Formats: sequence, C-alpha cells, structure tokens
Amino acid sequence: MPFGCLALRDGRTYHSLSDVTDKYEIGQVLKAKEFCELCLVKERQTDKVYACKKFLKKDGRKVRKAAKNEIMILKMVNHPNILKLIDAFETRKEFYIIQELATGGDVFDWILDQGNYTERDAANVIRQVLEAVAYLHSLNIVHRNLKLENLMYYTENNHNKVVLRDFYLSRFENGSITEPCGTPEYLAPEVVARHRYGRPVDCWAVGVIMYMLLSGNPPFYDETEEENTDMHNRIIFCRIVAGDFEFDSPYWDDISPAAKELVCRLMEVDQMLRITAQDALWHEWIAGNGASEKNLKDGVCAQFEKNFAKAKWRVRRVCDKDNDDDDEHSDHSVDRFLSPRMGYPGVEGTVDLRETVRRPRLFSLPRQSLT
Repeated sequence: MPFGCLALRDGRTYHSLSDVTDKYEIGQVLKAKEFCELCLVKERQTDKVYACKKFLKKDGRKVRKAAKNEIMILKMVNHPNILKLIDAFETRKEFYIIQELATGGDVFDWILDQGNYTERDAANVIRQVLEAVAYLHSLNIVHRNLKLENLMYYTENNHNKVVLRDFYLSRFENGSITEPCGTPEYLAPEVVARHRYGRPVDCWAVGVIMYMLLSGNPPFYDETEEENTDMHNRIIFCRIVAGDFEFDSPYWDDISPAAKELVCRLMEVDQMLRITAQDALWHEWIAGNGASEKNLKDGVCAQFEKNFAKAKWRVRRVCDKDNDDDDEHSDHSVDRFLSPRMGYPGVEGTVDLRETVRRPRLFSLPRQSLT
C-alpha cells in the first residue's frame, strides 16, 4: 500500500489529505465551477505552479462520477492541445486533479483585446481544436462539452497554442450513447431529439464555435422570449433539430464562401453525413487559402460583448440524467426540454422532433435575399 494511503472496510484505498499537502501548497479558491472548485497549487519540490480542481464527494453522485471520469480520460490522453494531467488524488472526502496551468486566457477574451482579427486567426483556433478532437476520436473518446469557454491559450506570451479543458463529461464510444449531455446552445440535433449519438456531436459543436468566432453571434437564438424559460429553450432546441440557422447580414457579408461551406458541413443535421474532424482538417478553409485576411474585429467584438453580456453559455448546462436523489445539482428539467415529443412554438399540441429533422441548405441565405 502506498505511504500515506488509507485502507477502508470496503477494501478501497484512499489517499490522505497530507499526501496532497505534503507535495503541493494549495492556494485559495479562484473559481467555483459547476462540479468543482478551481485553485492554484505550487509543487513544493520544484516551485512549479499548476491548476487544481477539487471535487467534493458530499456534493452528490454526479460530482463523484464527473471526477472519476475526468481522471480516467486524462490518464489516457497525450496531445499538445489538451491540458496534461500532472497528478490525481482521491481522499475520503475529495478528488484532486492537478493539471497544467494555461495562462493565456480565454480565446473569447483574447479576441476582444486584439487590434486586428481575421478569418485566418479564427482558422488557427479551429484547426487546433479539430486536431485535438480528431485525436480524441481516434481513441473513441467523445468530449461532449466542446464550447468557446473551454478553449484557452496556453501561455500569455504566445497566442499560437490553443488547449482544451474540462473532460468530466467525456466518455468512450463503446456503444451508442443516448443520455442528453452538454451545454444547450452547442447540442447537436441528435442529442436534442434523443437519438443515439457518438463522435459527430463534437464536430457539430466545433461548427457552433466556428460560427461564433466568425460573427460573434450564436447560430441558434431567440429574442422573443425571456432567457432561461421553458419556451425560450424549446424554441432554441426546435431550431437546432431543424438545422435552422442563417448567415445573417451584415455579420456574414464579408465572410468567405469557404468558411460558410465548412460551417454547413460541420453543422449538417444528419450525423451520418456530417464531416469528420479529420476530414475537416483537409478543408480549404483550414489547410488551403480559403480564409480571408479582412479585419473582422469591430463587428465580431460588438456582437460578442452584446451576446456574452447576457451570459448565455456561461451558466446553463444540460447534464447526464440519472436517478440521483442525493445530487442537489441534478437537473430534473432535462426530460422536459429534450423529450422526443414536446410543444412546438406556434403549433397546438405536440410534434415529434424526430420528424422535423432535415438537412440544412448548403448556404442559408439571408431572409431579405429570398424576397
């Protein structure tokens, strides 16, 4: 038995808290996330600083499951665009996950600070995300929670390297997945419609990220209903299932045809026809000269600040639904939002969302161009 570990009656072996504190000096909590607390730790022997996630077991089964899942996934992966696992501890009361520290800040914040921001800058971000996703998919791992907030620049002085974080919702595709999971505005149609799904959901999420990086707007939105209401979420979900997004003017007027085509291929409603991460890396917008050099900063930043001021994606999340009565964080509204049969706005009664699935137009034209 490792020094400092405790063996309990159930036969499981746990670390003691001193195993953590003897090796690392733990700083104050910087941020409370959905499943964990985030703080900085300093390795006593080397003085190196790392990021630390602390999961409290008392917060419920979902939290315990999330911690175990992230540790398992991070132990398996090794990729330059994924934050590395440095150490992991399980005590009787907590899980500690020690990872590399990314100091470059969120991609979202970096864009706001730039004097010049072009499609090539966005393509550089998307290329690295696709490389990480293609690597995960080669291992049959589905991330399931790709979103703009989970992308960071690795160092403050070098904004060429983007890294992914937060793998607690990831899982192996060792069979069809059915449970709804992820952040609402990034959910793929097959997740919303409660179909079986797998790795293509990550490619859809990359498409949503790309759409936002190029316009500052979400592809699926509703301004007629108050946010966080049942009706608002129903409208969003119905639009996702139908692939009802457009390249609205003036936000997309200066965006290249190659960018629009890749967005459409990533956000293809039919998961069997959706482009894979590996194939997307060969697309003209990523590997060729399809990305424009026109400065998009003013338009994109104005929309970013408008949309993110509402904190649309920073709080709400749809989590795995299981019968977890001891989990105070459990979201029991998932079935209400993601039921295969739900009220379609403006239509009496219910409509089967599976019947509304259609392939989006290759190019969704602005409404005014159709008149």
